Amino acid sequence: MMKALFFLRHYNDVDHITPVITRWVESGNICDVVLIGFDRFQHDYRIAHLSQYASVRLAHIRDVISGPLYLAWRLQMVPVLNTFHRSSLKASVEVVNKLWPKRRREALWRRVSRQLLDRTFGHDGRGVIAFDWVERNTTIATEWIEILLTMARARGLSTVSLPHGDSPHANRLIRRNERRPGPDPVFSAAAMFDKVVVPNELCATRFRPFMKHEDVVVLGSPRYCDEWLTRLADITPPSPLVRDDSRFKMVLFLRKATFTTFWEEVGIVIHMLADFPDLELVIKPHTRGGWQQRLTWDRSIRRRANVRIADSNLHSPHLIDWADAIMDVATSVSFEAVKLNKPVLAADYLHAGRSVVADYMPETALNCRDDVYYKTEALLRNGGKNFYNTANRQRFIHEIIDQGKPDILLRYVQFLSRET
Repeated sequence: MMKALFFLRHYNDVDHITPVITRWVESGNICDVVLIGFDRFQHDYRIAHLSQYASVRLAHIRDVISGPLYLAWRLQMVPVLNTFHRSSLKASVEVVNKLWPKRRREALWRRVSRQLLDRTFGHDGRGVIAFDWVERNTTIATEWIEILLTMARARGLSTVSLPHGDSPHANRLIRRNERRPGPDPVFSAAAMFDKVVVPNELCATRFRPFMKHEDVVVLGSPRYCDEWLTRLADITPPSPLVRDDSRFKMVLFLRKATFTTFWEEVGIVIHMLADFPDLELVIKPHTRGGWQQRLTWDRSIRRRANVRIADSNLHSPHLIDWADAIMDVATSVSFEAVKLNKPVLAADYLHAGRSVVADYMPETALNCRDDVYYKTEALLRNGGKNFYNTANRQRFIHEIIDQGKPDILLRYVQFLSRET
């Protein structure tokens, strides 16, 4: 029986690391799961699933350390987070940084880290600590994570970084203000871990410039593997969507505002789809930052009788199960639809990227308004039968999700076991 400490920050972490934790404990191991983001995730259905295991001890960090210490830990992050340095609070943050420099912050980081490590491992020098992919622009201070990992290594513990997503882009320049391809410093924080795990080689290219080749481990996608998709169907709460066959069902998945998306054209496409009277469209904003997407508040869109904006209680499994087809602007949610053999329309002309789905399966690509119209018309006519080129789809599953073999979660457990 081996021991692990998993930290979860937000929706993506919960989505992609819960499958690993599930297989870890079902393989006879034990773990602590500490939530370090918003406490609303304590009520997430995947967290509820984990809480059913006797070998999982699950808590929010504020319930692990004392109230005053938690408040100090949270407040001390403000002067070191990149988001605040880029905001209108920059001048105030710089003043706080001078009054409270790194050497003064370190004592608090160490105190919090010591309590967390003692709680899980005591004096045991064997075990593994797992975060998600930690980036330089994370909402949790990398300064604290580095100290925690350093203290863990001093105790003989291993440190790993697990996926919080699958790269939906085949190209590199996808965010606003990105103009030159090459190693992205945002991923350099990965070097603080002993190992970084990725689903595929496409994701590995983010981290390889900053680490030894052998320290970036490719194991497949825990979120979109067959084993987890089967389990997910059992643990997802009942869908609030009512299924009927009077109209063709389509879901449009959106990305965060940080990615370059041509929102005016997205709005036009939504109206084009709504012009088909036999089509029903649901728009799903991104789970983080969806409120920043102004088109979701567009009255002309909200007035369309066959268009609906999904709220937070509509999860992606609900929507994909309900839909006859998916349209997206390069989101990894579309991978689940591909695995279920549901048509995906990869609207690549609506953003500055090139999607992996369209790259592997050109039959999915939308390159102009004409494609939107004619491919939607074809779906309405034949229901999406024989939509994919079989060889293209199998290559996508093989290289992007399965990495050759379907026993992905077992590979994750075997990897973590070797690291303890």
